[in-house]
Amino acid sequence: MMKKNHPFDFKGNFRPFSLSSFVPSAGSGQAFRLSSIIFLFVATCFAAQSSYDLLERANALYRNGKFNQAIILYHKAEERGADPTATSFNIANSYYQMEKYPEAAAAYRKAVDFSDGTFSPALFNMASVYFRLKQYPECIAAYHRALKLEPGNISGWLYLGEAYSKVGDKVGALRSVEKAYQLDPDDLSIVYQLSEANIAMDDYDRAVEIVRKGYTAHPEEVDFLVYLGDVFRMNKQYEQSAGHYREALGVRPDDVNVMYKLADVLAEDNKPFVAMDILNNILQIKPDFSDAAIFLGNLAYDTKFLDRAEYAYELAAKKGNAEAIYGLKNMAYDAMAKKRTDEARRLLLLAQKYYPNDQSLKADLLELEQ
Repeated sequence: MMKKNHPFDFKGNFRPFSLSSFVPSAGSGQAFRLSSIIFLFVATCFAAQSSYDLLERANALYRNGKFNQAIILYHKAEERGADPTATSFNIANSYYQMEKYPEAAAAYRKAVDFSDGTFSPALFNMASVYFRLKQYPECIAAYHRALKLEPGNISGWLYLGEAYSKVGDKVGALRSVEKAYQLDPDDLSIVYQLSEANIAMDDYDRAVEIVRKGYTAHPEEVDFLVYLGDVFRMNKQYEQSAGHYREALGVRPDDVNVMYKLADVLAEDNKPFVAMDILNNILQIKPDFSDAAIFLGNLAYDTKFLDRAEYAYELAAKKGNAEAIYGLKNMAYDAMAKKRTDEARRLLLLAQKYYPNDQSLKADLLELEQ
């Protein structure tokens, strides 16, 4: 199953100002990449020149990664009259950059309190810190407060959904991702995430409906068809799964990965001979696809097409796939059981040709000679 992360997006002015503070983007557990956003705090009167200079020097230190020194100057700037929301926020960002998350959380809380709970960037970042600390209930509460201030923040809803998933609240996760989908139904990554949220609720029909709608709007997104094949396979609806894989191959006929998926689902649906034909086609297109060779060997071995099995295992062995040795050894053991000593020796020697240092092969050959 494929899942695409949605990048966090603050709406603000990205150009630096003379009086500024850096805002790291609030991320999920999978993506905590920080980006800097310059934010201007407007006061009813200009701050003293010394406070302004201290902030500028602190910001310069922040840009250069000298976060401890920046924190000291941010504190001094606050003592000389700088906006406490701004300084607390920048201090929190500095701790965040140093991965001192408890300290960052405390500083973000101060920024929130100084702003009377109206500064949403601090709330988003505080939620990000709580996620890092695995304090998911606190994370969820912070995201809810932030989203009341910015209900159109798509990424906030997605990350809230991820936090709900961490506490096992599938309904909360679904509702959060659904909200993001309502805000931007054309975002392909959200389509995938909403489908997965419905699958988590065992609502396969809704999952398929969402992806089908996405594919109708974006017929160039062939991966939607592959995804639908995966969804139907998870639900053990093998014919529908194979149908979607074939539909995808109608657009990308030489996609060996989709062909492999199709062969796999056909094998699960007790259609090994059709699967073997597809695996043969894969190896014609990409001879070094050794996993396909192993798969072909296993199917041929199970169906007693031993010549084809030997060919496939040797092809995989030539490409260095370590699993080939087990296929050749199993064939040799079967020959031993049927008193076909010469065939067993030939197969073991063939395996030893590609795996000369395998001690088990040496032992098997010695036992056979004895």
